[in-house]
Amino acid sequence: MFHQRPEAIAYLNGRFVPQSEVRIPVYDAGFMLGATVSEQLRTFAGKLFRLPEHLARLEESLAIVGTPLPIARDELAGIAEELVARNHALLPAGDDLGLSLFVTPGPYATLAGPDVAPGPTLGLHTYPLPFPLWREKYEGGERLMTPQIRQVPAECWPAQLKCRSRMHYYLADKEASRNYPGSRALLLDLAGHVLETSTANILVYDRARGLRIPPARTVLPGISLAATLGLADALGVAVSEAPLTVADVESADEVLLASTPYCLLPVTRINGHAIGTGRPGDTYARLLAGWNTLSGLDVAEQARAVVVERR
Repeated sequence: MFHQRPEAIAYLNGRFVPQSEVRIPVYDAGFMLGATVSEQLRTFAGKLFRLPEHLARLEESLAIVGTPLPIARDELAGIAEELVARNHALLPAGDDLGLSLFVTPGPYATLAGPDVAPGPTLGLHTYPLPFPLWREKYEGGERLMTPQIRQVPAECWPAQLKCRSRMHYYLADKEASRNYPGSRALLLDLAGHVLETSTANILVYDRARGLRIPPARTVLPGISLAATLGLADALGVAVSEAPLTVADVESADEVLLASTPYCLLPVTRINGHAIGTGRPGDTYARLLAGWNTLSGLDVAEQARAVVVERR
């Protein structure tokens, strides 16, 4: 007898609902204007990683756009943990979840009409981590390309705002893939300084100076970046902030990307040219080992093993 697999649940505006029943009105400002503040988290063995830091960053972003968090932070944390616990139980053994959390200003008055109540929209939903997108890159490395599309300048919105107004990211990644198939975009500012990719912070390593990152005020304050810098400090690897050029990236011994879903990846090529030996380096290996200790599992092995389990 066939038994249907239980459906994952989501949370929207005060209610847990089946994920397939989540509906955002077409007149919501998040849909109409891209005015959505968001956070992406992941679990390790079913437990959310650094939830307090993500919620603190969420509130900082909401303060920038002037939208209040509809509920208390502690209550939101409890909702996130309950949602993840219930949905993680539906996964195969050893698998993990991504958690998407978003807040919008709510109805866009021009289209919503006078009978629609104002107020923010708050939603959370989960998804199995898409390990196939990066499972080969722990050993083979990521490829980057510097497109003509530039990062949004601070005169438009500050780098500290984590939002979903991301057309420039979309266009930049399309350009990168078109010019160097398999590449992701490395965005620059209007002066040509290296900032970040569409989904990750960048770290540049050379033996003489250690790790260098773009100045904090110019990039999103990444949670995984902060974790990686903590690991570097514990390993005695020097870290400094400095404006970086494309030449700095091209001439580096190693280049790394830090991001929530995959934690840490090496970059082995940029604009078609090899970085260092063209293979992941020793500093990357040491930091990835630190991530394994931090997370309580082998993150690269999990990506390989779970793909087999899901087939």
